[in-house]
Amino acid sequence: MSDYLVKALAFQGNMRAYAVCSTKLVGEAQRRHDTWPTASAALGRALTATTMMAATLKGDEKLTVKIEGGGPIGAIITDANAKGEARGYVTNPHVHFELNRRGKLDVARAVGTNGFLSVAKDLGMKEMFTGQVPLVSGELGEDFTYYYVTSEQIPSSVGVGVLVNPDNSILAAGGFLIQVMPGASEEMIDFLERRLRHIPSISNMVENGLTPEEMLYTILDQKNVDILDRLPVTFKCTCSKERTERALIGLGKDEIRAMIEEDGKAEVVCHFCNETYHFDKSELEELMKVSPK
Repeated sequence: MSDYLVKALAFQGNMRAYAVCSTKLVGEAQRRHDTWPTASAALGRALTATTMMAATLKGDEKLTVKIEGGGPIGAIITDANAKGEARGYVTNPHVHFELNRRGKLDVARAVGTNGFLSVAKDLGMKEMFTGQVPLVSGELGEDFTYYYVTSEQIPSSVGVGVLVNPDNSILAAGGFLIQVMPGASEEMIDFLERRLRHIPSISNMVENGLTPEEMLYTILDQKNVDILDRLPVTFKCTCSKERTERALIGLGKDEIRAMIEEDGKAEVVCHFCNETYHFDKSELEELMKVSPK
């Protein structure tokens, strides 16, 4: 199945619903960063949730999520835009533990619970919209749910899951985001809560071949769901050699000269996608000529 996201309304517009298959997106992140299974699950859950959050935006709007829980994987940084393009990394990709007592990858142990989840939204205005909440579980689904309820005052439920193959590649990844609008009745909310208690795990739904539409039907019942839109999802980084050149120019002539004298070359690695850009001596000399300082 190709990765894609669906946007929907439920109960005559009294709930907004999103679901995504993100297996290839998370798989590309795992390949680029060589994440070990527990780190893959943490990064994959964050990427999946960030992609769904960005789907609530419009046009060229985008957002960045930072998760710092004090655990051994360090910070997780993800960003995504309203077009379904996402990227992300984890500070320490080589982290893995034994399964937790529920037989699941121990994401909470890797992430930690002594820290914060922060969201910065670029809505094309002069200032960014920012929100921050303390981590409540480190499992991330609950933490994104808590963010929506606390920072944006939107009663929500976020489910994210990642399954990892024995060779460390990604078997399945996906998620859902359900948001309750002000007009929802108590009966609608009770129905949602009952369904959420009894649905299969999100990872199992994706592994069993459920499409994003079928995930929402499983949660909300097909008769209550109106699919509005479908959006391809992909791992895409905004880095390029040209952007890297501009960054090097911005360092100034003295810094570039030091690179030439010490190494005769430069190597710049993008944190988000692990792409490496090489600059030889002649290229650095050209950059030094146009550096304004």
